[in-house]
Amino acid sequence: MPDPDQLFPEQAPSPPKKGARDTDGFDSTDASGHRARLRKRLMTGGEDALADHEVIEYLLMVARPRIDTKPIARSLIQRFGSLASVLTADPQALALHPNMGETSAAALRIVALAARRLARNTVRELPVLSNWQALLDYLHIDMAHLIVERVRVLYLNTQNMLILDHLVSEGTLDESPIYTREVIKKALEIGAASMILVHNHPSGNPQPSRADIQITNKIAEAGRLMGIVVHDHIIIGSEGHTSLKAKGLI
Repeated sequence: MPDPDQLFPEQAPSPPKKGARDTDGFDSTDASGHRARLRKRLMTGGEDALADHEVIEYLLMVARPRIDTKPIARSLIQRFGSLASVLTADPQALALHPNMGETSAAALRIVALAARRLARNTVRELPVLSNWQALLDYLHIDMAHLIVERVRVLYLNTQNMLILDHLVSEGTLDESPIYTREVIKKALEIGAASMILVHNHPSGNPQPSRADIQITNKIAEAGRLMGIVVHDHIIIGSEGHTSLKAKGLI
């Protein structure tokens, strides 16, 4: 089968004719007017103007204008569970989904990529401790729907600006290793004054385990001896987040 990207070469726009597509690639004689109404709601409505499946439908119909994308959008929501889970799904899993392919998968993946970059830029521009909600938003976008556990350390300078967002490890469904020596060593290498520990729970429940509490206090004590502050350990899940500092566990 030819690559869908090759089926629609860019052309200069021309006046619409009966039965022709408009400059956005949509059929101007669509009997139901569904796509036109969807577009109007998107352009004139608020952030809830489109339902979750309609957001996916619109992204897919821009990428694949000659097919009906509504059934695909609904099947993706049914399979992955939510809009966020679809947009953050494994790209190969998306591409192999019935009637998808790489072109459609890329159309969805670019949205998650853009969202992460926007959130990351916001975090980098201001002191982290006074921009806490932006940090939580960034971490939630990036980690809440992962299917494996990921550990990262956010290293800060003396002004609490982010100097390194370091991926420490990525493990299985319920475990990813973190080693005190490596965390402290990296802080010393880059001259960090403080850090925030972060990991996700693929189960969705962000409540800390006994092991989470133990390793947090071990790293905090090692950091104290080296003059490096551990501000918090944040656990991210699809059901929300938990701050060990807010719970008095650090």
